[in-house]
Amino acid sequence: MTEYPKVYLFDLDGTLLDSAPDLAAAANHMRTSRGLAPLPFETLRKTASSGAKGLLGAAFGIHPQDAGYADMAKEFLDYYEAHMADHSRLFDGVPEMLAAITAQGARWGIITNKHARFVHPLIKFHKLKPAVVVCGDTLKVNKPDPEPIRFALQSIDAKATEAIYAGDDKRDIDAANGADVFSVAVMWGYLGSSQPVQDWGADLIVHNPSEILGIKLTN
Repeated sequence: MTEYPKVYLFDLDGTLLDSAPDLAAAANHMRTSRGLAPLPFETLRKTASSGAKGLLGAAFGIHPQDAGYADMAKEFLDYYEAHMADHSRLFDGVPEMLAAITAQGARWGIITNKHARFVHPLIKFHKLKPAVVVCGDTLKVNKPDPEPIRFALQSIDAKATEAIYAGDDKRDIDAANGADVFSVAVMWGYLGSSQPVQDWGADLIVHNPSEILGIKLTN
C-alpha cells in the first residue's frame, strides 16, 4: 500500500534552519579578535552542518584532538549562543511545508547533533512546534548512528516504515538508512560532505521543501 508518511523527521541546521550566518560570524569574530582577516562566508557556510568542529577547522585548521581545541570550542560556542538568533532564519518554503504536514494530520520532529542549549532556544525563537526533538546530547551517540532516529520514533510510538528523515549531510542519510527510514537528501542545505550527494545512498534527492510533501511510502 502506498501512502503519505505519518512522521516527517528533519535535521535542523542546513535543512530546516539557515544558521550558517551566525555560525560563520562566530568563527570570524574569533579570527578578527586575533588580528586575522575574516574568511568569506561561502568558505565557512559549507562547514556549518558540523558545528564548532567544522567552523574551527575551516577558520583555524584546528581539530578536536589538537592542543587548545577545547578552549577555542568553548569560546566559539559561548559567542554563538549569545548571537545564534541574530541572522538565522527558516529556509524558504520550510514554514509552508511544516504547516502542510500539520494540516494533513501528520507529525514532524527534529533530530540534530546540535546540543540542547542551542536547539531549544532556537525552536522557541522561530516558533516551531515539533512532536519530538532529539539533540546531540540527548543520547550517548549521534548521527550517523541510527539510534537517535530510532529513539525519536519510539518516543512518539511511530514505525520506521511510516517515517522519513531529511538532511543535508551524508551522516543524515547514513543514520536514516541504518534506521530503515526513507532517506531524503536536501540540496538547499550546506552539503559539507566531500562525497557527491548522488553517492550518499539517499532514497530521494529534493531541491526544495515542497517536494517533500509529494513523498509517498510503500509499506
